[in-house]
Amino acid sequence: MGYQLVAVDHVQLAMPRGGEPEARDFYQAVLGLEERPKPAVLAARGGCWFSNGRVALHLGVEEDFRPARKAHPALVVEDLDALCGSLESAGHRVLFDGEVPGVRHCYVDDPFGNRIELIEA
Repeated sequence: MGYQLVAVDHVQLAMPRGGEPEARDFYQAVLGLEERPKPAVLAARGGCWFSNGRVALHLGVEEDFRPARKAHPALVVEDLDALCGSLESAGHRVLFDGEVPGVRHCYVDDPFGNRIELIEA
């Protein structure tokens, strides 16, 4: 085999049509990712893209939207406690999970019910 996977470019999650304001409130204002412009042909479909240069999340409109409850991105976080405090202050429930030995992590739902795992760096 002469090839190998070298990185994840982005993760895409689904959202309902018209959810861009809620996505910005969560992914930009709370998680601290910057909104990135979508190419015009894609922007016409709705949704939004966010990144901080190392982490990139895309939110795409899905007409028959159902949140991802099991499948999820897992994001590594510096100062997990501070982020969890910001999430809780913004009204998002954080659930810590001690099932993986040696890994401190928790889960939070985005405004649309998509599950996101946060792992302490």
